[in-house]
Amino acid sequence: METDPPRLTDEQTAAMTRGWEEAVAANPALFDGPTVVCAGLERKDSDTLLLTWYRATYRLYVLRLDPVHAVPAPSVFVTVAQPTDDGRLLVGRMASSTAAPGRWQLPGGTIEPPETDATLDMEALRRHAARELAEEAGHHVAAGDMELWRVTQGDKGNVGVHFRAPACPAEALHEQYTALVGAERAQGRTPELDRIAFIRSVADVAGLGGPSADFLPMLVARHAASRPADHEGGSR
Repeated sequence: METDPPRLTDEQTAAMTRGWEEAVAANPALFDGPTVVCAGLERKDSDTLLLTWYRATYRLYVLRLDPVHAVPAPSVFVTVAQPTDDGRLLVGRMASSTAAPGRWQLPGGTIEPPETDATLDMEALRRHAARELAEEAGHHVAAGDMELWRVTQGDKGNVGVHFRAPACPAEALHEQYTALVGAERAQGRTPELDRIAFIRSVADVAGLGGPSADFLPMLVARHAASRPADHEGGSR
């Protein structure tokens, strides 16, 4: 359900502008695109969650860490759990040009608000998840094949809507990612994921090296618990 954004004071607006300019100076690849911000998440019944959200741009997020002018602005994002046919899970490392360089996570991204006459519903989230998987990993899956898997809310209030795609051979996924990287670099663009890996367990998350998204260990554990017992082996 869409709601109006909070009204910022003049001081908060000035702090947001300064903070965004500093962030862009440190990472010129950042862009002030449209985004969905969580204003509330309520469980209506065992099968229904009501998300209240408002429209903003990425610069609002710099106020989350401002010691004087802080504004709670939880993000709303989707991810895709892409399993392999031997029971592993595809993860990627965010490139240096992104807002979270070096962080390991599932393919995905923050939600963009719909057009004014459109609805932010589950079908829209499925389409967004499918697009993120194609753009970041080069693997194309029909939106209708995205299974809602889990909804999480982190310590900072960020809401993650996690989907699961049909299993695919790891070799095919690696080939598709390699082709995507080549195509992006040929056009002078930097891929959002600078590396991918295939993991089975929470122990494999620790073995990746570098930070990981806060939700990743929990989702990997959930994936591991749902695997058939005969899938064995390590990450690659």
